Amino acid sequence: MKPKAPPPTPSPSPKMREGLHCQPTPPMTPLPSLWGKGPGDGGVPTYESLHMGRSSIDLYSNDIGRPFAEIDSFAAYVGGSPTNISVGGRRLGLRTALLTAVGDDPVGDFILHFLKNEGVETRFIPRKPQHRTSAAVLGIEPPDKFPLVFYRDNCADINLTIDDVLAAPARDCQVFQFAGTNLSLEPSRSATMFAAETARAAGAKVVFDVDFRPDQWHDVRAFGVVARGVLRVVDVVIGTEDEINAAMLRDESQMELTHSQVSDTKVAGDTRSAIATMLGMGPEAVVEKIGPEGARVHLRDGEIIDAPGFPVEVTNILGAGDAFGGGFIYGLVKGWGWYKSARLGNACGAIVVTEHGCANFMPTMPEVEAFVESYGGLD
Repeated sequence: MKPKAPPPTPSPSPKMREGLHCQPTPPMTPLPSLWGKGPGDGGVPTYESLHMGRSSIDLYSNDIGRPFAEIDSFAAYVGGSPTNISVGGRRLGLRTALLTAVGDDPVGDFILHFLKNEGVETRFIPRKPQHRTSAAVLGIEPPDKFPLVFYRDNCADINLTIDDVLAAPARDCQVFQFAGTNLSLEPSRSATMFAAETARAAGAKVVFDVDFRPDQWHDVRAFGVVARGVLRVVDVVIGTEDEINAAMLRDESQMELTHSQVSDTKVAGDTRSAIATMLGMGPEAVVEKIGPEGARVHLRDGEIIDAPGFPVEVTNILGAGDAFGGGFIYGLVKGWGWYKSARLGNACGAIVVTEHGCANFMPTMPEVEAFVESYGGLD
């Protein structure tokens, strides 16, 4: 594949410069505090979605197609799965808030500056001076090699606490979404489970993005143990076939990791059985992301809803799942139903895989509408 030159700055994509992409969503108009008047209390929540988990500076290879060892330069973006999803939802028009943590360092400044410009609510993001903001470095070798290295030792976001959750709007949101990596270490693990319990008790829908990153766990089998443990407070699970199998992982031999692709680890297993087991533990739906084919929604009553994807030429797969999450949650909030919500998620993912990065390239609703028009729309 002929290398594609990345954009000169982290925010606008080439499509933006051509006029197709809109400018980042303006900041949210501050709303009256409804603390204690979340959906479970009969009030209208201040935030349509609250996202909890990691944030980072992402360094993406500018030399598309070149082996990692030969990369000359990187572009700097904002990343981290829940962070990406919060931006994705915000660009579509949701009132989103983010609960992550950053260090008292310039990288934290970089992340907060971007999020504020996007209109994502940042006032619940604590600074943790004893910890560093995390980072990720990615090589881009389409169509199937995307080596990824995380730098998360002593990182701020894995040190989120229950006190941080109490200071955030877990009882004042319509959807609470968290990522599996949150559960890899304490105190983030307990804080996340506490947030999910709190949000659900207040009437919010709880969305668990499986987000299996094997290098973040002391033992990959522990991922399955913890993931299964949290399902009792989850309404919707989102994951790939491999991530769903990882949630049932009991033997390391099931897992295959090649080319340092920790975001695309292969996990063998009986996916249908895994989904049935998950649904029996509490969730009302398991949303299986199936790449270019789209998504498949499995419901507790046995119904399966297939939502076709949108075929495009892939530049970078990293971020596609987060774009899906932003779109799907938008549909969930707006009461669109499983099929149309998944179709919107598919469209958002298809747009982002043609781009160089993640959060910086999430589409707006007018961009999605223009994109899906030639495919016959979302319905």
